[in-house]
Amino acid sequence: MDAQPFQLPLAVDLAAVFLMAITGAMEAIRRRFDLIGLCVLSVATGLGGALIRDGIFLQTGISAVLRDERYLWAVAVAAMLSLSVGARAEGSRKLMALVDALALGAYAVVGVERSLSLGLGIVPAVLVGVVNACGGGVLRDLFTGEQAMVFKPGQFYAFAALMGCLLYTPLRQNTELPPLLLAMAAIALTFGLRVLAIWRNWSTAPVGEKGLLRGLFKR
Repeated sequence: MDAQPFQLPLAVDLAAVFLMAITGAMEAIRRRFDLIGLCVLSVATGLGGALIRDGIFLQTGISAVLRDERYLWAVAVAAMLSLSVGARAEGSRKLMALVDALALGAYAVVGVERSLSLGLGIVPAVLVGVVNACGGGVLRDLFTGEQAMVFKPGQFYAFAALMGCLLYTPLRQNTELPPLLLAMAAIALTFGLRVLAIWRNWSTAPVGEKGLLRGLFKR
């Protein structure tokens, strides 16, 4: 398969970094970290998925998020915005869940598009998209001493990202629809699944329990 240029607007990638960095900064404020801790968690959460994607899976050399300083500015603005909110971050868990859901979908499609631009097929592109989406959240949880959300039963985190990737990737490969339109559809699907899972308390089940999902079919 021939490689193709990256075709999503840079704004989608920057928005994903910005939104994910906000969740890291807000978590740092909630846990009463100092300024250095807030900056570190913002960078790790905002850029972590891309660094894992480019450094481990795609092995593209210096990551795009380090070659273009606009990504670092996106993280800096996210940190400053979070600081302006201050202690009110402690009562904004629902808002942060919405921000995280948007970032999850945006990062998922960026990971897929980066993979396709290097000539990867559908299956590896979906894998990289999910890793891209969840990588920052994994680092955020590890840095704060939490068990990573993607490794335990929960409300459709990696699963929501996977569904977005599974929508975007085959359509991107097999249709002539504009990439941005497909990206918006995949982000909407990821966001919708994540929000519905939180609202309706849908969750995955621990290994060994009967059934894979819980709450989805409750009346």
